[in-house]
Amino acid sequence: MPMKYESRDVETPIQVGLDDSIEHGIVVSNLAYSVGKELGLDEAACYDLAVAGLLHDIGKVRLNFYMNEKEEQILAVDETRYLRMHSTIGHSILVEHGYDNIVLDAVLYHHEHYDGTGYPSNLKRDEIPLVGRIMHVCDIFGALIANRDYREGFSVETALEVMIEEVKNFDMKVFLAFQRVAFSKEMLRILEKSNLHDTDTIKGGTANDNTSTERDEGLVRGGDAETDISGECVQRPV
Repeated sequence: MPMKYESRDVETPIQVGLDDSIEHGIVVSNLAYSVGKELGLDEAACYDLAVAGLLHDIGKVRLNFYMNEKEEQILAVDETRYLRMHSTIGHSILVEHGYDNIVLDAVLYHHEHYDGTGYPSNLKRDEIPLVGRIMHVCDIFGALIANRDYREGFSVETALEVMIEEVKNFDMKVFLAFQRVAFSKEMLRILEKSNLHDTDTIKGGTANDNTSTERDEGLVRGGDAETDISGECVQRPV
């Protein structure tokens, strides 16, 4: 029987609370870093993916301010139109601040579908930069497991079932790497630290950790510091 879900389940809304937005960014950041590692990307690229995960929805912050300042009520159709602008707006903000191409591509293309039905450019398959394909999978999963006003977050297994139904939207190589990460002990720790779920809701959370054993669990690395998934910055030893 097909899994019941709504289109709004797979995208974080514009007008979301700050705490929820931060939690979503932290989860996506750690997932993107781990999937990058699983795919064999180098440390610098994985760090940039982690940065992009934290910032991928920054365009929604500007849109949120704009929508709150409008006196008239925002219609649902208008909100959808604004929502589809956020990746381009976020990209422009990060260009102004001098972020590198990996971060920029991941933010700009994180809503492109592998079959060409996404936005902002309707790119398909390998036209989408790899980092955009990685961010797309991680963002949708993060949206599905997040709590909403109208529902509780999906469990890991349920979220993956929903994504499998929409697998045409994903690069299969990236999606399979993501699945290996999602059922790892590291993933369980990310969810525990983000307070998104009780561990009892995560079936398969004790599955074999097949992801890289060379990295410390739950850490986003880069520069001279490491960021714990709780959001705390840990200075890297010199």
